[in-house]
Amino acid sequence: PGAAARGDGVRTVPLKRIVGINLHTLPETTEPSFEFRYVDIGAVGRGHLLSEPEAAVFAAAPSRARRLVRQGDTIISTVRTYLRAVWPVRDSTTDLVVSTGFAVLTPTGSIDPRYLGWLVQSDVVVEEVVARSVGVSYPAINPSDIGTVRVPLPSLANQRAIADYLDRETARIDALIEKYERLEELLRRRLDARISQATCALWVGMGGPLPSDWRALPLRRCFDGVDYGIGERSEPSGRIAVLGMGNVEPRRVVGEPNGYVELLDDRLLLLPGDLLFNRTNSLALVGKVAIWFGSDQPMTFASYLVRLRTSSNADPRYLNYLLNTDEVLALARAMALPSIGQANLNPNRYGSLRIPLPPLSAQRRLARELEVEENKTEALAAKLQMQVLLLAEHRQALITAAVTGELEVPGVAA
Repeated sequence: PGAAARGDGVRTVPLKRIVGINLHTLPETTEPSFEFRYVDIGAVGRGHLLSEPEAAVFAAAPSRARRLVRQGDTIISTVRTYLRAVWPVRDSTTDLVVSTGFAVLTPTGSIDPRYLGWLVQSDVVVEEVVARSVGVSYPAINPSDIGTVRVPLPSLANQRAIADYLDRETARIDALIEKYERLEELLRRRLDARISQATCALWVGMGGPLPSDWRALPLRRCFDGVDYGIGERSEPSGRIAVLGMGNVEPRRVVGEPNGYVELLDDRLLLLPGDLLFNRTNSLALVGKVAIWFGSDQPMTFASYLVRLRTSSNADPRYLNYLLNTDEVLALARAMALPSIGQANLNPNRYGSLRIPLPPLSAQRRLARELEVEENKTEALAAKLQMQVLLLAEHRQALITAAVTGELEVPGVAA
């Protein structure tokens, strides 16, 4: 199919008429010692990188590390297209390789490279790619099918004016988004500092005097029960929901159950106030603790977790705050033993950690005060997150409106 005119006079063309698709590939004869920077699907967001390219050597690189990209190219995911992963390559590069899960679009002389980058980020292309993808759990599209997507193609002069406008306006929006995200980070840091101060968490690493009515004791003396989770969690007909290590975030349980089982031992059912301790994870994540507040369905926990049930001298809500402070987590992780790809923190070793503990009444009072502060912080953070979401939606709408001609862009000739 050739070019067609829209009602406003801007012609539309299939992408394949104005870009080359996957023009450059690393051959199998590439020198094994060839070094490059590699970008996989998970590293790309909508219009930007989520993480920096990884250094790689051809001999040890994944077999999907084959697509060569150059400055001016735009990449778009052809697998897991619901991720809407698009990235225009703005900087000069000679060593950048991306996964074969991307289609690499190389502009011809009829399209400005910057305009191409904005065009492919727009709903005109991205939503059409998602709609044409085949598959439920792993939707994908052939690169050749992307080439048939029709796109608006104004004159080169107008393309450059649109690109200039979007460069400028999105930079302003991105600056606001960064500001709101920074404010949220500062809010959370302030809360963490308040929790550390209220629980005397600094004492765990530094020692020194405690308030007169506080005492220091091994963590194990705060618990009456330490129970390991179950191994099986995949019975389709099970009636008991299972929490896994992915459900444990510092201070709270998140997400949906990790599976279901037909539990035989009711002693492994969670009760409100139980603490879940993540004994196995990456070193950066092991040692997290979350409190269980209860639910309307019976719940147990998987083998990578340990349940800690507090004794009469400890308030679980207070310990939930103390054990998730940076100071306690740092020492806990120093106790962890490395394993293949993960770290293991034995509950007995963890229990030897000496902690500062005020009287029970003070624990309960401090827990109430910290809950109030945490709720205020979460409410403010939610408002900031909503602003970020609205700005991101506005940014996307602006890109689509500019490339489709729905928005009057300064410098664009009629």
